[in-house]
Amino acid sequence: MKSITVQELKSIIDSGADFQLIDVREPYEFEDANINGHLIPLGEIPNRYNEINKDKQVIVQCRSGARSANAIHFLEQNFGYTNLYNLEGGILAWLNEYEN
Repeated sequence: MKSITVQELKSIIDSGADFQLIDVREPYEFEDANINGHLIPLGEIPNRYNEINKDKQVIVQCRSGARSANAIHFLEQNFGYTNLYNLEGGILAWLNEYEN
């Protein structure tokens, strides 16, 4: 599974690159802290996978990296995605690096 660090994500955001950020946490978690990702809770991925782009880099994030890894595995196995990157450490790593 491909992964990306929060520092790499920050560089992508700052550069204005065309990518998609998918947040697979629950709505209450998203309300507490988010980095403007497209919210698709993990349990809704099977029914909403068509909202995830196949033609550009997609970074998937959650709280710490475990749920996003599960989402990526599911999407790769069931729908043939090859453009997905797991955000290492999730929102916790982002907050630790950029919000303190």
